[in-house]
Amino acid sequence: MRNLLNFLLKYDYWLLFIFLEAVSFTLLFRFNHYQGSVFFTSANRVVGYVDEMVYEVSSYFGLRSVNRKLVDRNVALELEVKRLKEALKERETDTLLIRQMQRDALRDYLVVPAQVVNNSITRSNNFITIDKGMSDSIHAEMGVLNGNSIVGIVYQASAHYALVLPLLNSRSNISCKIQRTDYFGVLKWDGGSSQYAWLQDIPRHSEFTLGDTIVTSGHSAVFPEGIPVGIVDDRKDSQDGLSYLLKVRLLTDFARLTDVSVIRYNGRAEQAALEDSIH
Repeated sequence: MRNLLNFLLKYDYWLLFIFLEAVSFTLLFRFNHYQGSVFFTSANRVVGYVDEMVYEVSSYFGLRSVNRKLVDRNVALELEVKRLKEALKERETDTLLIRQMQRDALRDYLVVPAQVVNNSITRSNNFITIDKGMSDSIHAEMGVLNGNSIVGIVYQASAHYALVLPLLNSRSNISCKIQRTDYFGVLKWDGGSSQYAWLQDIPRHSEFTLGDTIVTSGHSAVFPEGIPVGIVDDRKDSQDGLSYLLKVRLLTDFARLTDVSVIRYNGRAEQAALEDSIH
């Protein structure tokens, strides 16, 4: 307390001067509109400048956390790009594998290119018309493929056109198998989506997983073994509970079908004659 009193007594003139200056400025700016407006405008400018400086300083010191977040985001994006590249590479490998499988399977077959001139996918018994017929060596019981998979079987032919019984027909029965384990069954369409069919009569002890590739079994002279058909998408029990039904996502997009190939096995006549001899 003594020190405070000594300080006040020592600087009493200066303190009185500051007090009177404060009172004068208060009276000046409070009771004179012009001086008051000038003061408040200047004061607001100074306060704004100070706030801006404080914001810039705080933003500068906050850059460390922002940079950390950017680094983490860049790492995440790099990992995502890597995964996408691997997926793309795997997809390209799958496409090349499918094409190689098809070339190997068709080694002993005559291939005739054709175009689709009429097609349906919404009926229970759909048919496809192509622009090649008997004059192009097209006959009934010949297989029809597109670029990646099977389409169906030639039902009948005229001189310049042929009618194809596609997979999307209730009368279609194609012998197919699980490529990885060789368990086979009959591929049939149930009249639902044009993207799916069901592989029936798969034994309960068979081995399969979702994502397995379904290919033709080669148990007929129409299609060779190994033509890709689709991918296992789901499964359910048969009505009698003795086998499985595999839901197959078809590789053929029947809604956009334009170009096909008709195939004929060079040894079909001999095989058909031998099989007919036992009937």
